[in-house]
This record gives sequence, C-alpha cells and structure tokens, in this order.
Amino acid sequence: MEPSRHSGHETELRAVVDRYARRPQDDRYSIFRPEVILSGQEWQREMLRLLSGPVGLSSADLPRLRVVDVGCGHGGRLLDFLRYGFRPANLVGLELLPDRVAYARSQLPAAVKIYDGDASVADIEPGSQDIVFQSVVFSSLLSDEFQQELAARMWSWLRPGGGIIWYDFIYDNPGNPDVRAVPLKRVRALFPEAQMTVRRVTLAPPISRRVCRIHPMLYHVFNAIPALRTHLLCWIAKRS
Repeated sequence: MEPSRHSGHETELRAVVDRYARRPQDDRYSIFRPEVILSGQEWQREMLRLLSGPVGLSSADLPRLRVVDVGCGHGGRLLDFLRYGFRPANLVGLELLPDRVAYARSQLPAAVKIYDGDASVADIEPGSQDIVFQSVVFSSLLSDEFQQELAARMWSWLRPGGGIIWYDFIYDNPGNPDVRAVPLKRVRALFPEAQMTVRRVTLAPPISRRVCRIHPMLYHVFNAIPALRTHLLCWIAKRS
C-alpha cells in the first residue's frame, strides 16, 4: 500500500525540482577535469572493494542481483553497474527530473527500466531487491520527514540479506543552501535496524579542484588524509 501524499510531501517534492533548476550549469563536473576523473576512479575502486569485501560478492553473483538506483540522474551509475556485470533486465532507475529520465533512457539498454516521478511512492514490490542504491540524493532533501519516508520505502524494497549502498556527503556546503550534510548519525537514525559498513571516501571537491591545478597526482596525496574526505560510502545491510 502506497503512503499518502500530504501537502508537506508535495511541497518538498516541488522544492527539490526548484533546487536542481537553480544549480549552476558550468564545467565543474566535466570529464575533462582531472579531479572529476580521479574522484570517479576512486569511487569505482571503493565500490568494487565494498562489493567484494564486506558484501561478499564475486563476479559470478552479479548477473542475478536486482538493483534499484534511487535518483539515477542521467544514468551514469547504472552504466557502472552494467560494466561490473549486472544484467540490464535486473536494473531499475528512479528519477524525478524529466530531462534526466529522457537522457538516461537514450543512453541505457532498453531492458533497463527507468521510471520518472517521486521515488518515495515508486511501485517497487516489497522485499524484491538485492541492492538499493542512492548517490547524493538525501543531501538534496531538506525535509526530515521526506528523508524518513524515502528511507522507509527503500528499506521495504530490500529482501532480507540485501542492502542499501549509500553515497552522500557529511559536511555542509556554506556556498549552497540547497543541500545539507547527512552525517553518519543521521544515516544510522534513518536505518535503525541495519548492520552498517562505513567508509570515508572522496577528497573534498574545493580542495581537489585547487590541488589538481598544480598537478593531478596531488589528489592522491591529499586524499590520503581521512579528514579531507567528504563522503560516506556505506553498506546498510538488512539482516536475513
């Protein structure tokens, strides 16, 4: 049964759309920038370490696993999952913004299902998914209630023994009032029944931009300092 859509829910949903519309359209995330390439490579390494280590998967396991990507954007992470060996028919993307839905559909195999609209009321069967993935979605939700609703839905979609892969930042950005930090304490509050594996990843973007202007290898030097990493990569496991 779907949760009711009250006025506060609808207000936050519209606000999310407005926040994304206000974001600057510049080249800070261009693949031609060395810090973007280096942080992306780091993310992929850490993701594969997570899947093969704490999650305990092998490459032979991946084709059978069912995955929902919440806030799939332009489909970049779904493309990563395909490269890792997940089957297109087992991948689902949920995205609120129509232009991103259209782009993702144009880039991904037709067997990958992309649904547009509010992820918190998506028609995903409870207990049907092995992995639910979110990348910097919760930091764009300024309503505690909306965060809780979405977290509860994501948790309900998981089968026992499955888990949420969480990637989001833990520090506020004073230059961007449209986002907020999601510290580990908040993640634990959203999923109180979970067993969690937590890693700090991703050199703070303002630092990575500055040091990579000097030399790209400085990304690794500064990223070796845990305090300068701004994101959590978590496996949030649902007990069998």
